[in-house]
Amino acid sequence: MIPKPALSRRTLLRGLGIAVALPYLEAMGPLRAWTENESAPNDIKMTPNRMAFLYVPNGINMDDWTPTGDGPNFECSPILKPLEAHKSKFNILTGLTADKARANGDGGGDHARALASFLTGCQARKTDGTNIRAGVSVDQVAAAQLADRTRLPSLEIGCEQGSMAGNCDSGYSCVYSSTMAWRSATQPLPKEVDPKVVFERMFSSEPDAVRVQRDRKRRSILDFVREDSKSLSGKLGSNDVRKLDEYFSSVRDIELRIERAEKMPPVKRPEYAVPTGVPKDYAEHLKLMADLMVLAFQADVTRVCTYVLANEGSNRGYGSIGVPEGHHDLSHHGNDQAKKDKIRQINTFHVQQLAYLLDRLNSIPEGEGTLLDHSMVVYGSGNSDGNRHNHDDLPILLAGSGCGTIATGRHIRYPKETPLNNLWLALLERIECRIDRLGDSTGVLSGLNG
Repeated sequence: MIPKPALSRRTLLRGLGIAVALPYLEAMGPLRAWTENESAPNDIKMTPNRMAFLYVPNGINMDDWTPTGDGPNFECSPILKPLEAHKSKFNILTGLTADKARANGDGGGDHARALASFLTGCQARKTDGTNIRAGVSVDQVAAAQLADRTRLPSLEIGCEQGSMAGNCDSGYSCVYSSTMAWRSATQPLPKEVDPKVVFERMFSSEPDAVRVQRDRKRRSILDFVREDSKSLSGKLGSNDVRKLDEYFSSVRDIELRIERAEKMPPVKRPEYAVPTGVPKDYAEHLKLMADLMVLAFQADVTRVCTYVLANEGSNRGYGSIGVPEGHHDLSHHGNDQAKKDKIRQINTFHVQQLAYLLDRLNSIPEGEGTLLDHSMVVYGSGNSDGNRHNHDDLPILLAGSGCGTIATGRHIRYPKETPLNNLWLALLERIECRIDRLGDSTGVLSGLNG
């Protein structure tokens, strides 16, 4: 007989409309499988498998990205060096293609198509009006599968505001250049760039008027659940008490960082309007959004997240790392070595943000592994070489072992023109979601199991 756990995996602490979900605790019972098994007894808690998709714009300098060597014997390229400590926890997938990001008779607009097709595998309709059309994205297929198991079906976040109308790329609506998640072919899901809004969405179930009143008092969300947390502590062992303290410290740390960001004076940045309440430092903004994703996964608020680090075609400057020129302008380097060196700096900066996320995920124990072990984190772009605007041989990295269903620590080469959407089918299988086709997929990507 398996003893009944003291706590349900869905235990919430509540107070004044606030609902704080808990991370995995030993008192919730064992985590025994790589996905939830509906036929298992209720008191056997299965390990949830998470999916995250991170997008970077304008392609990558592929000579500085592609590793040398294949299989487990690969060497990290210059751009991948920040991930050296996690080499055994990720795969580099070479040879994947986003065919629907190509013109296919539609002329210019590679940037808009790159992001619109990245998770959908569908050709975006060329329009700058309201008659937009792309396709259902893989994250939303996963969200529909898991919707009844978490508070939020999915989380859409980013660090650069984008318009949902107007012309942003050769006759394509701006929605294509700024939106990665699509609930249906005609329903894009805008990303949220304000950490405070994301935080409230994750934890608050109260009416707007109540939330405004609470904000005026400037009290911590944790203040409202303090009594529940005290009564809960009496049911927990020492390891769980420590884990709960660490979790609450993370929640409070993010609250304080959001408050500090709101009080800082605005900083003028060329070609980039800083939204109210958003950290003025781009690196801090990126880290704060990554921490929110980790918190959402840790507390099982959601198991699906999309994260657009910057909009496709973004011409943001990176003065903080010594590259004040616009990213998009530099991506058209014309083989100018000085410009390629600066692109490498920007690419490396983005990978450093990925390294930060993987550090955080890997630092959180869960069951017999870590949060990273129980995740599938994709990082990449729908453009390959930004100078050529090609969409084959994309820069794709897959981190985490998906609860043991992915053999990591390899550089895997696939035949040319292998659809990127074949990878999405493979990831969907790992959350027990099997569909025949998604976008331009031709089958389930092989080779991930080793």
